[in-house]
Amino acid sequence: MENVLLLSDEQLALQDTAAAFLAEFANARKPREDDAALWRRIAELGWAAVQVPEAFDGLGMGAVELALLMEEMGRRLIRSPFFASVVLAQTALIEAADASAQARWLPSLASGEATATLILAPGLVWAPDTLTVDCRRDGDGWRMTGEAAQVLDDGSAAMAFVAARLEGGGVGLFHVPADVVGLERTPLDVWDLTRPQAAWTFRDVRLPDDARIDVPGAIDAGMTRTVALAALQLAAEQVGGAAACLEMTVAYTKERVQFGKPVASFQAIKHRCAEMMVRIETARSAVRGVAATVASLQDADALAREVAVARVLAAEAYRFCAQEAVQLHGGVGFTWEYDPQLHFKRAQWGSQWFGAASHWRERVATHLLDFA
Repeated sequence: MENVLLLSDEQLALQDTAAAFLAEFANARKPREDDAALWRRIAELGWAAVQVPEAFDGLGMGAVELALLMEEMGRRLIRSPFFASVVLAQTALIEAADASAQARWLPSLASGEATATLILAPGLVWAPDTLTVDCRRDGDGWRMTGEAAQVLDDGSAAMAFVAARLEGGGVGLFHVPADVVGLERTPLDVWDLTRPQAAWTFRDVRLPDDARIDVPGAIDAGMTRTVALAALQLAAEQVGGAAACLEMTVAYTKERVQFGKPVASFQAIKHRCAEMMVRIETARSAVRGVAATVASLQDADALAREVAVARVLAAEAYRFCAQEAVQLHGGVGFTWEYDPQLHFKRAQWGSQWFGAASHWRERVATHLLDFA
């Protein structure tokens, strides 16, 4: 039987390239003015095209390759449109949009020429009853109103794909240009400075008839898959962040001396670092195992249940490792000059998007109880 956790030579080469490149160009502590240049380099490497089908000018790779990139980006706390544009917007187009919309927007997103984001219910969950944007027919087009309070948008997104409630019931997925009349974008002051966000307010935004891009009757399954796949990639990013916390903690405790000995030599410190490593490797195995089987999981609910395990393990591993990194760095662990506080903020942020751990556990428990 094939071992799905083993990486191919090509995948290992992609991982090594990403690790080396991002180590050199990590921008979490650099001015925001450098972000655009980093995005251009990422696009030139072809990373924005990894999951896009070849028919739309992509590389036609899969969830494993994307997860390898996300893990390295999480390790370096990369600030870029990659998560919003590639993981969210592209996935929504691939899983929930019609062929015309895919042909129109995927090539420019794959090249990095354009960036986009995805707007769902608060917290990026697929919950039609809690959507905060409405859309109604207006002549030969559409009229959109409402507000999305927290959108993953660093100001560079050229467009958004918006899930909106329809007048009379139902939900539609709409393409909304960022420069459309009536749309107001307001940058937010957020705790995690490595993940820019904005509020999008739709004040009677007028959209053409072809702005609605979802496949009739398939939006629920499509968006369920979109959220599950995005949550899986967030889990991969969290594994990378947790690994960085362990690496910096080991390095610091080797240098920090107490009672004439490096702190790393103390048994209690070794045990805590070992616990970090166990949690990281468990989460990494779960993420890569699910990523390797995504193509065979065609049922949206089945995919979400498989992702749930990786989602919970990775989120909890990252929070644990970030917390331990802060503690084991002693008094400097929470100061701006050291990185544990950056990872702690990113870990807290990520633990709530796409639903908290309790939401994913409940999904699995409900399924198991139905078969009990």
